[in-house]
Amino acid sequence: MNLLVAGATGYLGRFLCAEYARRGHHVTALVRDTARAEELADVLVEAEATRPETIRGIMDGVDLVVSSLGITRQADGLGYRDVDFQANLNLLREAETAGVKRFAYVHVLKAEAMAGVPLVDAKAAFVDALRASDMPATVIAPTGYFSDMGEVFAMARSGRVWLFGDGSHRLNPIHGADLAVAIADATDAGRGWLEIGGPDVMTQDEIARAAFDALGTKPRITHLPDVLRRAALAALPLLPRRTGGPARFFLTALGLDMVAPRFGTRRLADHFDSLAAEAANQSKGPGS
Repeated sequence: MNLLVAGATGYLGRFLCAEYARRGHHVTALVRDTARAEELADVLVEAEATRPETIRGIMDGVDLVVSSLGITRQADGLGYRDVDFQANLNLLREAETAGVKRFAYVHVLKAEAMAGVPLVDAKAAFVDALRASDMPATVIAPTGYFSDMGEVFAMARSGRVWLFGDGSHRLNPIHGADLAVAIADATDAGRGWLEIGGPDVMTQDEIARAAFDALGTKPRITHLPDVLRRAALAALPLLPRRTGGPARFFLTALGLDMVAPRFGTRRLADHFDSLAAEAANQSKGPGS
């Protein structure tokens, strides 16, 4: 099978390229800069999905498009509507023209509960457009990535983790490699919708403690009144969107249980152990 991965140089995109290649498929990676994508796929196509003229013809002969294209921090003057919605819509229209057989898109869990958050609204608008298309589609809604948990680890490494509320909200983030397997399974099976999370359902408190355990330090967790989170959400629209956009998403998600069917074998505690080992090696410095 010939497939194209959009968002190929991102956290998930690299795992997607590797997983589909492992299954024997011919992988084309759509990238903005080939210098960042050496050996990522069988073919590298340098283009910008926000500019439809640059992607014309790139899907000829492609059977499947898998898009994890999106932004968490705006740059180049582009916003969520430009990338998470319009760039993906450009890809969809090109896929329709080329006769692609299926379009898979990585969404977000509980989008309906986060309506009004610009990032989520842009993603949801694209999902609506995808469903309105005649293109067979697979939509994957993960809980969150292990990479997102790096913020908790960074706080623990600095000595204290700050949480809103009592820390009882639950989530089961998933490793990118496990998510890539789930996505490939879903597209192989022709599934239309998939909600997916990692193998461990943990409270926010338990995640913080796991980070301290990996570091071998005493847990220091401060619980802030949740009213402060809600007050921050009310004030964020006044900030520049490059700052306020990501914060609105993460602060909204922190107020929800983000739990989906469990999948995968990679555990968050092991991921934190790896981060702690990397931190220890960095602190030793070269030649030590």
